[in-house]
Amino acid sequence: MIKPLYNNVLLKKVDASKKTESGIIITQKEEKEDYAIVAEVSGCREVKIDDKVYEMPLKKGDKVMYRKYSGTDIKDGDEEYILIKAEDILAVVK
Repeated sequence: MIKPLYNNVLLKKVDASKKTESGIIITQKEEKEDYAIVAEVSGCREVKIDDKVYEMPLKKGDKVMYRKYSGTDIKDGDEEYILIKAEDILAVVK
């Protein structure tokens, strides 16, 4: 498993394709959503953004929206992840 360091977060990409009842996979032609699931959070309990310190607001399993074109894409076996700075995560989706 990949363990992020400092104020980084490991996100698991969400598959944007949909599957019909008969098993046909329909891919999205428009750009996919910029959201993912938090797979791992670094051990840091605080995040520094614009010289202000905040408590780490994320936990494993949160569904989040993140800045487009942020982070580093990582492939581990068949799984695809994004290693991203906590401050590039915009919102937690409930």
